[in-house]
Amino acid sequence: MSKSPATRAVARRERPLSPHLTIYRPPITMTMSIIHRITGGALYFGTLLVAAWLIAAASSQAAFDWVNWAFGSWLGRLVLFGYTWALMHHMLGGLRHLIWDTGAGLEKHTASRIAWATLAGSIVLTLLIWIAGYMARGAF
Repeated sequence: MSKSPATRAVARRERPLSPHLTIYRPPITMTMSIIHRITGGALYFGTLLVAAWLIAAASSQAAFDWVNWAFGSWLGRLVLFGYTWALMHHMLGGLRHLIWDTGAGLEKHTASRIAWATLAGSIVLTLLIWIAGYMARGAF
């Protein structure tokens, strides 16, 4: 850095702070983009669970009973509920990007509304799938 008095005076001034998470509120479109990536990663794990269930079904009754017991426990159901939500959210996020690829919905207000609709739609679809599943089993 230069040793001139003018440069030193500029260097002594307080610099603006970068926005911090306590100050900056991420826009919904950015949040949904991050969640879309996270759900994409979670779907890899969930697909391994589906593969484990299919392998157990093909191998033996004991293995299939054990996997059904694990998936039927409260923890297993919670994981499957999360997998269902991740699948629905990722699907709707993909549809959102497909709409954007056509050039529609790119205005700030419209993009935010579509992002909120993606979140609400994924929750509603997940609940409908689980309610339909419980009704089919006669649990309701």
